[in-house]
Amino acid sequence: MATLSVKPGQRFSVPDWHTNSRFISADAERQRSASHQVRQEARALRNETNNQAKWDEHDTRTRLSERISSVNRWKETLDKCIADVDAEMEALGKVKEEAERALQAKNLALDVSIECLTLRESRRAIDVVQDPVEEELHKEVKVIEKAKRDLQHKVHEAFDQLCHLQEARQQLSLDHRCKTETLEIDRGCLSLDVNCPNISFKVNPTRIPVGSTTLDEWEQNSRSNKEHAEAEMKASTGLREATMLTIAQTNNELEAQRVATEFALRKRIRDMERAYDELQWQEQNTLEEIAEVEEDIRCLEEDLRRKMQDLKVAHTRLETRTYRPGMDLCRDQVQYGLTDEVHQLEGSIRALRLKLAEAQDAWNALHRQLHRIQTDIGYKVNSLSLDKKCMDCRRKLLVPAEKYTPEFDTFNRTTN
Repeated sequence: MATLSVKPGQRFSVPDWHTNSRFISADAERQRSASHQVRQEARALRNETNNQAKWDEHDTRTRLSERISSVNRWKETLDKCIADVDAEMEALGKVKEEAERALQAKNLALDVSIECLTLRESRRAIDVVQDPVEEELHKEVKVIEKAKRDLQHKVHEAFDQLCHLQEARQQLSLDHRCKTETLEIDRGCLSLDVNCPNISFKVNPTRIPVGSTTLDEWEQNSRSNKEHAEAEMKASTGLREATMLTIAQTNNELEAQRVATEFALRKRIRDMERAYDELQWQEQNTLEEIAEVEEDIRCLEEDLRRKMQDLKVAHTRLETRTYRPGMDLCRDQVQYGLTDEVHQLEGSIRALRLKLAEAQDAWNALHRQLHRIQTDIGYKVNSLSLDKKCMDCRRKLLVPAEKYTPEFDTFNRTTN
């Protein structure tokens, strides 16, 4: 009888088999639980990191926007400050030029005073006296020399202040250029995102660059530049006011001394000068009256031309209305009105022609009178020539050098 063959090896019992199955199931449960935990933690981490990245990027954009606004505000402040410095430099430059012109004008006044003193040295015999005119002329020379020293000092101060303003402006311009470049960089950074083609990893991007400053130092630098420029502008404004005051004071002192000197000179002029002044006044009034008469003549001629044109219109209307046909050729109100208008215009033209003739007669009479006045003035000028030499010399102080023509021969000198 045949028998079953038994395979060699270890044999497990049924309980072992059940135990192994339960172990495998329990191990699978644990692995799935661990995997589920890992998946949940991974999802939580993804959510956390995504949110953190989004908020960090949002915070960075906010900080960049705020920084751009802050830099832009300072840039606008520097723009205004630079414009104010430019305006102050231009104003100070004009005041400096005015002081230089005033200083140059004092040369002519000094020349005139010395020329008057030289002219009076030509006096002879008993007339060589130390009179009030000579004393006033010597005072005038001292006043002019003091005024020149004061004005020269102000010109030097204005030049130095312009240099200080230029230095302050250069500092502002440098700060302004830096902020302009910073705005371009920060705006470029603000425009970057993950889709930009020019993003990449950098070597040690978190390093602190050499020469970095703190925010307080950055703001203090801009504030210091602004305050320095404002201080220089304030000093420039004070200098401008002081310079204008010096110009006014020197001009007033010189004018007062000029008036005193010329008053002393006028005391030497006799009664003939009053007659000369009266004739000049009459000449001026006559010239003004001639101008007014000429204007009235022009207006009369214009009115006369207009009245002639109006009369032509009225005549044309009357003539044209004579061609109305049939019963429409009636003497209506228009006909009476045009007839009255013609009579009125003819009367106005006669009156205007009469008044124009009278005005032309008056114009001719004024010109004859003006000729008599100017002839008499020539006589008076000839009589006053000797006493007017110094006064004519001092006329250079009131008339521009390029327009001055001496009325009396004194001695040769330069225009400047």
